[in-house]
Amino acid sequence: MPRWEPSAEDRLREAALALFLERGYENVTVTDITDHAGLTRRTFSRYFADKRDVLFAGSERLPQVISQAVRDADPALGPAEALLAGLAGTAAILAKHVPRSPERRRVVAGSTELRERELGKFAAVTDALTETLRARGATEVGARLLAEVGVAVFRAAFARWTEEPDGADFPVYITEAAAELIGALGPIADQRK
Repeated sequence: MPRWEPSAEDRLREAALALFLERGYENVTVTDITDHAGLTRRTFSRYFADKRDVLFAGSERLPQVISQAVRDADPALGPAEALLAGLAGTAAILAKHVPRSPERRRVVAGSTELRERELGKFAAVTDALTETLRARGATEVGARLLAEVGVAVFRAAFARWTEEPDGADFPVYITEAAAELIGALGPIADQRK
């Protein structure tokens, strides 16, 4: 057997996703994945720490990518506008570089363990965005609220984008989700009186 397997990482991802969708995440082992891909466990270990990593590999970069997109937004924009610009920019990048997002989302939605991992990922995004928004002039509380809302907008837009694969581009869903949130808030009366 050759030491280097062409497209091994992609083959392992495809095999894992197919098996997760067919059997459910909890009912698939690393051995099942490697057998389905026609590769060895050692090859699997070169690319992934465990079977969860097949779905989350690279996600540790998301906080930095989103934060950088917000930092790079036009300096004339306020924190909220910079946040939306950064989210839309990140959405455009993810749409190009994250294959099989609808299938991945279905697998994650079907597993408590994976949903918890996803929440941890977005907690890191929230922390990174809070710091970035503070640097753009938001107060500590305002930055945290904007970061939390930004993550909610991003997640809602991602869900809609993956549910409608022939629909609009991912960044369009970011704009739509933000507009829906603003519309849902409506006028807010000052309760301090």
